[in-house]
Amino acid sequence: MPESPYRRLLRLPGVTPLVLVALVARVPHAMTGVVLTLHVVGHLHLGYGRAGLAAGAMTVGMAIGAPWRGRRVDRLGLRRALVPSVVVESAVWLVAPRLGYVPLLGAVFVAGLFLVPVFSVVRQSLAALVPLDQQRTAFALDSVATELTFMLAPAIGVVLATRGSSTIALTVIGVATVGAGLLLIWFDPPTTTDRGAGVDAQTAGDLVGDVVGRGARALAAPGLLVVLGACTAAALVLNGTDVSIIAALRSTGHEASVGWMIALWCLGSVIGGLVYGGGRREVHPLALVALLAALTLPAALATTQAQLAVAVVVAGLPCAASLSAINAALVRSVPESRRGEVMGWSGTANTVGAALGAPLGGLVIDHVGPRAGFLAAGGVGLVLTVGALVFRRVVRAVGGRSAGGLRGAEVAVAVPAIGDVEEEPTDRPADRSGHRDWAAPTR
Repeated sequence: MPESPYRRLLRLPGVTPLVLVALVARVPHAMTGVVLTLHVVGHLHLGYGRAGLAAGAMTVGMAIGAPWRGRRVDRLGLRRALVPSVVVESAVWLVAPRLGYVPLLGAVFVAGLFLVPVFSVVRQSLAALVPLDQQRTAFALDSVATELTFMLAPAIGVVLATRGSSTIALTVIGVATVGAGLLLIWFDPPTTTDRGAGVDAQTAGDLVGDVVGRGARALAAPGLLVVLGACTAAALVLNGTDVSIIAALRSTGHEASVGWMIALWCLGSVIGGLVYGGGRREVHPLALVALLAALTLPAALATTQAQLAVAVVVAGLPCAASLSAINAALVRSVPESRRGEVMGWSGTANTVGAALGAPLGGLVIDHVGPRAGFLAAGGVGLVLTVGALVFRRVVRAVGGRSAGGLRGAEVAVAVPAIGDVEEEPTDRPADRSGHRDWAAPTR
């Protein structure tokens, strides 16, 4: 009987402890959105639009800070790069829960700017620890683990905010954020290896336009733009859905059910991610994000808690698969010496989508109704993915016609075309030549 892809993955040195550390370190980030929303709406007595703007302020800070923090990890190593985050987060979260609305916006912006980059660091380390032929499974497992965190953490946040207070809940988030940074500093997982990232430096330089780390030109490569566009669309859908679930339940007096409803949403993602990561076929990120947006729309038709529960499980099915496909594509697009910064740009794309999704959902909910937020999130997500698909096809067509223009290898990230699938051989030996012992990583 063939060995399970996940069993093979978890037997690799360092992978299992990394997954466990990531589960713990991601908890405060997973709590922040729902607690901040409840704090603005409940404690400060403001609307969902302003709650969305508060979430947006934090994600804008994250969008600005992510590439810089990723570049610091690449250049200084993990421990030295995380020290400023731990210091600043300690100061910000000490005062933020006790501020009025306008000062709170500034505080959460700074918190986002220096947020401990748990997500990007874990994905960098997975790329360093796992051979190329197992990385799709690795990123699928990482996305599933993220969903498990999002199943647990919002429920904890809701309990703290509703049975205690949102001020207490925000303080706990601050303490946990600092703790996550200290945990990563102590554990210090490897973020580089001696092997390449699947492409040599010159090819990767062509692929991303040799512009990573050069300011605004970092978004010049068409292939990278497509993947980052998929990342933005996914984040917009997910954050818009998050706000919509809270609003739909509050409108019927079931605010205490927010935690387990979000947990059901994440359960759908876990199921879809495990199926995708354990299978033998790979799908383009844009196709999966388009499916994510489309399956979010039916939640707007739910009129009871039971109907909403079914709808959110279905809406979650493509989530982890979408995120794993995006991360796998990004890892294959650049050499690992630039991987931290590119994952930072991925974080920027993600937070831009989140910064748009939360306020968009909040404003539509305030002016139309709680369930209209699902329509806004899914509809705009579909528009973005279709736009990215059109852009991709236009650039490929122009590159194919012009001998002096972009070449096909420079235009597309090494992932299947939309609707195409790639079957992975099961008898291919894993390349472990670049692996290091977890206990003795080199820099």
